[in-house]
Amino acid sequence: MSRLRVPGRRPWWRRAIATTGLLALVSSALVGAGSAPAGAASWAPKPSPMTTPWTDRVPVDKPLPEYPRPQLTRPDWANLNGIWDFAVTGRDAGQPASFTDQIRVPFVAESALSGIQRRITENDKLWYKRTFTVPSDWNGRRVELNFGASDWQTTVWVNGTQVGAHKGGYDSFAYDITPQLNGGTNTVVVSVYDPTQTGGQAVGKQRINDVQPHSGGGIFYTAASGIWQTVWLEPVAAAHITRLDMTPNLGDSTLRVKVQGASASGRSTRVTVSSGGNVVGTATGTVGSEISVPVPNPHLWTPEDPFLYDVKAELLDGSAVTDSAAGYTGMRSIAVAKVDGVLRPVLNGKFVFQTGTLDQGYWPDGIYTAPTDDALKSDLQAHKDLGFNMVRKHIKVEPQRWFYWADKLGLLVWQDMPAMDTGKSPDASARTQWEAEFHAVIDQHRSSPSLVMWVDQNEGWGQYDQARIANEVKAYDPSRLVNNMSGVNCCGSVDGGNGDVVDNHIYVGPGNTAPTATRAAVLGEFGGLGYKVPGHEWFPGGGFSYEDQASVAALNNRFVGLLDSIRVGQLPAGLSASVYTEITDVENEANGLLTYDRQVVKVDTARVKAANQALVNASRNPAPPVTLPTGQYKSLRVTTPGYTDKYLRHQDALAFTEVVSGASSTLLKNDATWKIVTGLANSNCYSLESRNYPGEFLRHRDFRVRRDADDGSALFKADATWCAIAGTGGVRLSSANLPGSYLRHIDSEVWLATPGGGHAWDNPATFTEDTTWAVEAPWAP
Repeated sequence: MSRLRVPGRRPWWRRAIATTGLLALVSSALVGAGSAPAGAASWAPKPSPMTTPWTDRVPVDKPLPEYPRPQLTRPDWANLNGIWDFAVTGRDAGQPASFTDQIRVPFVAESALSGIQRRITENDKLWYKRTFTVPSDWNGRRVELNFGASDWQTTVWVNGTQVGAHKGGYDSFAYDITPQLNGGTNTVVVSVYDPTQTGGQAVGKQRINDVQPHSGGGIFYTAASGIWQTVWLEPVAAAHITRLDMTPNLGDSTLRVKVQGASASGRSTRVTVSSGGNVVGTATGTVGSEISVPVPNPHLWTPEDPFLYDVKAELLDGSAVTDSAAGYTGMRSIAVAKVDGVLRPVLNGKFVFQTGTLDQGYWPDGIYTAPTDDALKSDLQAHKDLGFNMVRKHIKVEPQRWFYWADKLGLLVWQDMPAMDTGKSPDASARTQWEAEFHAVIDQHRSSPSLVMWVDQNEGWGQYDQARIANEVKAYDPSRLVNNMSGVNCCGSVDGGNGDVVDNHIYVGPGNTAPTATRAAVLGEFGGLGYKVPGHEWFPGGGFSYEDQASVAALNNRFVGLLDSIRVGQLPAGLSASVYTEITDVENEANGLLTYDRQVVKVDTARVKAANQALVNASRNPAPPVTLPTGQYKSLRVTTPGYTDKYLRHQDALAFTEVVSGASSTLLKNDATWKIVTGLANSNCYSLESRNYPGEFLRHRDFRVRRDADDGSALFKADATWCAIAGTGGVRLSSANLPGSYLRHIDSEVWLATPGGGHAWDNPATFTEDTTWAVEAPWAP
């Protein structure tokens, strides 16, 4: 367990940013944005329930000063983050006569960093107000007012005139406010209504709860109401570029680009791809049509080498450039393909195991909004430090800068669409809104090279039309994998039967998720190992997990044991990806590899990284599956040094190890002989039938391994089924219904033992040797 280094005041990304052509990200936004409200001088944040390394580094005015849209950048913009006047009224009320509070945008009203920190319910409406001036050198251009995201129903007025209304909590929106500007000091007013789970919209894990730490809450957390991403002004030409849809095509070494535009129908556009200032390829076409830009001998994007190209798009009027925008891309492909007869996800045509965590994106100080850009980056950097190559963004969609960091650092991203409330069947209007927002989210992030899979639904929450939605998402973005339902085996979810992967949730796991003829096998959630760090609990004593660990050593042993189990067992059996729950604690969930305040890394970073790297390396050179000779009698010899003359036998129905030799009794030789048969519960595994008690099998019960008669029950068949895993000098036998637990001898007794487990028979000393058995000629043929 280690303390997390507090970031320096001059983060490295400020130096590195030029290498991706994103010079527009610097804070020219601070010019001309106007002054803060008169009460800003007296504004102060509320005490945070827990402080992160960045809590006290948030500027009062202009928090999150970085350019918020890295894949469509322009040099001129004005950041409107900072202190706004604020008020809360009843849900049906009009604009209040006075705004009696101040809030720091873009932190939600429930958060300490906002300065409000109050519970917002379905009966409330939030009101924001501030003034701004437009820089004089913007004259002659249109001015757009941009919102990164606001949860949920947002209405905007400029100088008393409504300029737009938006529904959705996770997608960006913008309004041309040029007609409403007065040439001097302008006033913007924003109202937001957010019913959270009482409405029908996408809410993810948000629930209307007390904003102060409290017991309970389970897997659901504090709501996040109102503006929660950057608000900014930007000047654009009358005809201008609105989006760059970029899809790499490795088949012909091109980047396929659709330049989307406003008031630009039929206009010509030129796209240039460069690297280090050198032009790689350029092509021209028409706005809205696909342009193929050559990228010869492309430098491929991978998690180990996340190489990014610079992209520039220009809008043309003859030979004159009337608008331009910059971005970046990574050349990579993602698909599913047969690898040694098993359907696997392949990156750039090659299978690599995707090992990641569940990342929920909650913060004790900012709730939905990371306090700084360094903080936003930090969770992704933690993944890299721990050796993960993937992250599942769970039931939340982050700002575009989060995707920039995933692209830049090199992490494969599974992006969930935030779910509607659990246990409800959404009505027609809710479904229409949810699907429209899903499409908007896809459009907003479709050019990010790190994003490799859309996760449509989760554990049946608000589920409907699973197969149709998966097909539509695939048609809308055919360049990525689609997961129709994460956790098809859980919680009443209904599998649509389609998509690119079959996804199980197994706690603690890792379980047995099998690929099919049409879908690769992934483990969408597993783990949930808990350890509470004193002084770093959201509600001291209130934390929970799927399996509590007694010590840091136990946590490390158990977690690394799970990763090793996947490497030696589930990977060869067809598993292609796993998502550990989770990267950080969240409120009362204590499952994190880091504490909720990001102050403590609970696990041994080097040891976890080594286990992850071993898993990834194994996927590049997968061992063939281990097979045993069914229908034959064999004896199982101990391989632990000093005990190699002992064999597995049963005595008085219990399993032991004992020295067997040619001089041994006939009874002992019979007891030490087993018939290998096809697994009673899984045809890919095996069962061991007694030589002298036909119809009785080796099974585990209450961890002790014994010989029992088959009673025909599903439990017995599962307890008596063992999956073969390669071991040095022999084979390891893993329980079919408790994968990752192994047949082990210790002090001559035979137990079902788990790496990192807390029982005496889980002792880590000689664990691998004790769980490895040499399959030899039978003592009693």
